Amino acid sequence: CSFIRSPKGFPKLKNDTFLRAARGEETEHTPVWCMRQAGRYLPEFRETRAAQDFFATCRSPKLCCELTLQPLRRFPLDAAIIFSDILVVPQALGMEVVMVPGKGPTFTEPLKEVEDLLKLRQKVDVTAELGYVFQAITLTRHSLEGRVPLIGFSGAPWTLMSYMIEGGGSTTMAKAKSWLYRHPEASHRLLRLLADVVTDYLVGQVAAGAQALQLFESHAGHLGPEQFQDFALPYIRDIAQAVKSKLKEEALPLVPMIIFAKDAHYALRDLAHAGYEVVGLDWTIRPQEARAQTGKDVTLQGNLDPCALYAPKEKIGELVKKMLEGFGTQRYIANLGHGLYPDMSPEHVGAFVEAVHTHSRHINKH
Repeated sequence: CSFIRSPKGFPKLKNDTFLRAARGEETEHTPVWCMRQAGRYLPEFRETRAAQDFFATCRSPKLCCELTLQPLRRFPLDAAIIFSDILVVPQALGMEVVMVPGKGPTFTEPLKEVEDLLKLRQKVDVTAELGYVFQAITLTRHSLEGRVPLIGFSGAPWTLMSYMIEGGGSTTMAKAKSWLYRHPEASHRLLRLLADVVTDYLVGQVAAGAQALQLFESHAGHLGPEQFQDFALPYIRDIAQAVKSKLKEEALPLVPMIIFAKDAHYALRDLAHAGYEVVGLDWTIRPQEARAQTGKDVTLQGNLDPCALYAPKEKIGELVKKMLEGFGTQRYIANLGHGLYPDMSPEHVGAFVEAVHTHSRHINKH
């Protein structure tokens, strides 16, 4: 496994705009990438995925590499994000997750009682359980030939916990939230276990070749400010701190880290001080307001409403221009406020990417 721990000889990076923006350095244009940019809106993605079970695809480094590269063949994006899924972490803990057509990811045996925590692996060897992700990252980093940086990612503890208890998606998260109220100690035990695994997993991704990391707290919006303070924020902070100290210890590159907590407007100030270089925003907050709350020391990422991509191309250009004027072109990474939807037109995704480059260059010149 020594290859996975320290793959050397990666191609030289040709476009580092995304990394410079993440670190707060000046850029000629605003970098742009899209959440779920490797996805079903691309016909070639549907073709590649057609014959395979979803999680079998996640476990195939070759397929993950191919799916990660597909959007970059079409669009001049400034970053790639490895094709994987946040639920590989609960799988590493010993839970079974299957992808049910029309329903989405489903846990065959979700956590029902506190005693169920004993069924989880208490010590996870991430290389043994998630080595396939590391292999996919290494292969993809080589295959990118230095075109753009590669982003690795993980789900954050509360979001993972909510899936593990709900057994899948949920509009209320009532089962998972009831744990927070009824079993606060057991909830913290589970969240701590998840935070430790996520930390090792992210460090392993950097060792494998990831050049930036994003933590997805996708279910932040189901918590109120107090529960977020108690059950989400401490683990988000711990992960940033622990990942950075382990990267130093292992003499690995200190890569920029992004926190994306969907619908957590109430926590933007705290997130700006949680140890991440970049704070990702969903589409429900005004750029100026986000800047005011997060201050000068973090880069912001976001936040066009994904549904804006259904608009005519000229309109997409206008919306992008307005967004850039709101955020400013520096210390800023353009993105959507959530992921691309399967029925979106690739041409409109292209129009979005092009508009970010064109308008940001123009604003920078003038």
